[in-house]
Amino acid sequence: MNKNEPIPNSSNLAFIEGLYADYLRDPHSVSSEWQSYFKQLSNGEATAETMRLGPSFRARSLFNPATPSRYAGTAASEETEAAGLQERVNQLIRNYRVLGHMIARIDPLGLPRPCPPELETTAFGFSEADLDRQISSQTLQYDGPLTVQQVIERLRNTYCQSIGVQYMHIDDLSVRRWLQRRMESTENRLQLNRKEQIRILTRLTDAVTLEEFIRRKFVGAKSFSLEGSESLIPLLDLAIEKAGEQGIQEIVLGMAHRGRLNVLANIIGKSPREIFREFADADPQLYVGRGDVKYHLGYSGDWTTAAGQKVHLSLCFNPSHLEFVNPVVLGRTRAKQDRAGDTERSRGMALQIHGDAAFAGEGVIQETLNLSQLAGYSVGGTLHVIINNQIGFTTPPGEGRSCLYATDVAKMLQSPIFHVNGEDPEAVAQVVQLAMDFRSTFKRDVFIDMYAYRRLGHNEGDEPSFTQPVLYRAIESRKPVREGYLEHLLKLNEVTREEADKISEQRREHLEKELSAAHSPDYRHPNDALHGVWKGFSGGVETEVEEIKTGVDSVRLTALLQKQTELPTDFHPHPKIQKFLEGRREMVQGKHSVDWSAAEALAFATLATDGHRIRLSGQDSGRGTFSHRHAILYDYENGRPYIPLQHLAPDQKPVDILNSPLSETGVLGFDYGYSLDCPKGLVIWEAQFGDFVNAAQVIIDQFIVSAEDKWRRLSGLVLLLPHGFEGSGPEHSSARLERFLALAAEQNIQVAYPTTAAQYFHLLRRQVVRPWRKPLIVMTPKGLLRDPRVASSLDELAKGHFQRIIPDSLPVDKIQRILLCTGKVYYELEKQRTELKRNDVAIIRLEQLYPLNAEMLQAVLKPYRDGTPAFWVQEEPENMGAWRYLRTRFGETLFKRFPFQGIYREASASPATGSMNSHKLEQKDLLAQAFQESKVVVKAGQTLIKPTKDVEYVD
Repeated sequence: MNKNEPIPNSSNLAFIEGLYADYLRDPHSVSSEWQSYFKQLSNGEATAETMRLGPSFRARSLFNPATPSRYAGTAASEETEAAGLQERVNQLIRNYRVLGHMIARIDPLGLPRPCPPELETTAFGFSEADLDRQISSQTLQYDGPLTVQQVIERLRNTYCQSIGVQYMHIDDLSVRRWLQRRMESTENRLQLNRKEQIRILTRLTDAVTLEEFIRRKFVGAKSFSLEGSESLIPLLDLAIEKAGEQGIQEIVLGMAHRGRLNVLANIIGKSPREIFREFADADPQLYVGRGDVKYHLGYSGDWTTAAGQKVHLSLCFNPSHLEFVNPVVLGRTRAKQDRAGDTERSRGMALQIHGDAAFAGEGVIQETLNLSQLAGYSVGGTLHVIINNQIGFTTPPGEGRSCLYATDVAKMLQSPIFHVNGEDPEAVAQVVQLAMDFRSTFKRDVFIDMYAYRRLGHNEGDEPSFTQPVLYRAIESRKPVREGYLEHLLKLNEVTREEADKISEQRREHLEKELSAAHSPDYRHPNDALHGVWKGFSGGVETEVEEIKTGVDSVRLTALLQKQTELPTDFHPHPKIQKFLEGRREMVQGKHSVDWSAAEALAFATLATDGHRIRLSGQDSGRGTFSHRHAILYDYENGRPYIPLQHLAPDQKPVDILNSPLSETGVLGFDYGYSLDCPKGLVIWEAQFGDFVNAAQVIIDQFIVSAEDKWRRLSGLVLLLPHGFEGSGPEHSSARLERFLALAAEQNIQVAYPTTAAQYFHLLRRQVVRPWRKPLIVMTPKGLLRDPRVASSLDELAKGHFQRIIPDSLPVDKIQRILLCTGKVYYELEKQRTELKRNDVAIIRLEQLYPLNAEMLQAVLKPYRDGTPAFWVQEEPENMGAWRYLRTRFGETLFKRFPFQGIYREASASPATGSMNSHKLEQKDLLAQAFQESKVVVKAGQTLIKPTKDVEYVD
């Protein structure tokens, strides 16, 4: 750099370089003064070549000596001084926008926050005279000149009072400017009239009164009180009112347990008498073996706004696994939008309430946020509210996260984060208005981080001062937020003490009446019969064991399959896809049987044209993990996608085939949520490999298998889990069939392992055609997908139904041994039987493992002689697969007629070997045992990873 060149404020060159980089990207992104200045530097040309940052940028100097300096020879002139002052002020403005939140007074406990040096006015060399000088305020989103001191005051009011904002990470300049205009023009303050202030006071009173009432009437009971964070109630009130103004007709909410009872009573509309009845636990006979604690329960109700709009509210049920309800909320919201034809995502909204420790700590947060802008999962923006108690159970922020804010993970999105002091309800009102308008305008997620505190311990019986004595001394000295806000209004003469007391008294009287009703012998439980979109469906125990007819006329099947081979005239399929489509045409012509993927496509096509929505979501599900499905075709010349299933008939229902992000928990949670509001559709989540389902175990355990028992929530979700031992190693063999069977009880789920394309076709159709709604877990093939033995004739699809048990076709009088199995191993057993010519061995397939109809199995076994040994054969180790489930169910003798034993790999800590040759040896041994053949001989130098006792080693 030329040291003789008089550069204004050269100590802040980094800031100027940043402005210059902005100018090169978009000249209009900087003020007019800087545009003129940079234009002179580059002789009017903004070239990419000059935009070199770092040392090389500085070496060339932003202020090129070859270009006559605007200030050369005029260092003492007024123009030089004014320009230099403007530059320093502009940098200060930028610094406040970026760092102002660091000193914002957002913590109601008033803990000190060090001021970054970039915000110290002394760092900019302002003199007393400078502070009184007028400068352009164009950069500050303000019309008219301001003095430097006024600029500083406006910046502090906007960014450093009860609201701190992080938004400068947003790349889109127009979005940043929108936020700047909204915040800086009003100094981030909402002007409320008396009616609005009274409403906030009333909602705070509702929150405080309920918590105090419960604590007084139900001493020692857990309620996970909202005390210390009562501003959540007016926040939600204002958000719903704003949503009504914006045309939102339905809001799906999700939250953890803290404050849930308050939200249920004061926002969702659950009667306090129901809550009090739950506290009294007066009806134990109704909940033996089922139900959930009161602070996990969901509810729905209608909200009428001040302007008369009706908004339907649904608070999702939630387990103690805190944030795992988040993707479920999104799935429900999207299903409601899709059902209403709301493609603009403008009539439904998701609102999620988080805890600070969980928001920073739970990985499902990142998985859920990642869905927000994906076409198949977007809901048009979610309002996130973090109740920031500044503690997680007993863990302070310094031990619970590695970042400054609990919300730092949210910066992965192009969305603002509003940190707000929960003891300033009017600041809360401002960020609610801003956040809701941002969500509506840009269809993006938005975050409100409401700083508060937890007045009591983690629960009402907990003693928080054991671990946070200093913090809780500070909390004990705080008056409730309602009292602080009331004092504020009293000073403004906006309300009288008598008015405030009257509001409190009315609320207490109402709660007393509700308590009396809860204890009344005439108390009637609310009707929990299925209604709305679930009317006509059922759960509980299966009453109709006889299979429903699911066949479809063969003429219709061929027409639908043919339709899927027809492409637009300007579409250029991949050469190999041409062969794939030709294979489908040959199926139509009867030259080939219908393979697995074609049977699936026909199930989708028949249901869609019958009026049922189809949603298939999973990793690589468009093509299929094993390149078998090809439901989404891509033009070989331009990459344009085409989905034949979406072009079957003008009046068909939508068919969504979605490649999901690389996430199991988030996507399965979303699709489960979708199924809760799409009972008439076929909603499927597919794992890339069945093994990967264990990454979503919380969704399975806490929602899918238990929701009906805990919350009376039905779901028809289908899980497709590729399963089978083929030598692919421990992580690509097992969908953990045993886990689903261990979780199966009270007919809560269905578990099937179909062996033919026709069986799969009928199974998928049965899931939708019959009104009984249960999650369906399907073990699907991998290597068998193209095996001709799995394929079925069109006639098998056209006639009949799903067979839960497929009997053997051999004459029963010669049978000396009965093998029972499920899935892929059947084909290996059948091949071995054929090669050995063992017509004395029957092979019976259990296509549906749960619910397992014992009477049906007994009927299949009835023709066989008593005492015939029966064996369960499985590829999985003894401690996996279905063996232990069946042994527990039937014992050592099947129906007191057939001795019952198992054939399997030995118990193992890992599902499968990583060696292909070892796999083959193990499989050979398994089949030998099934047919009582001689032992497998392993030569010296060979080893089995998991040898069985029947393997003989020789030199």
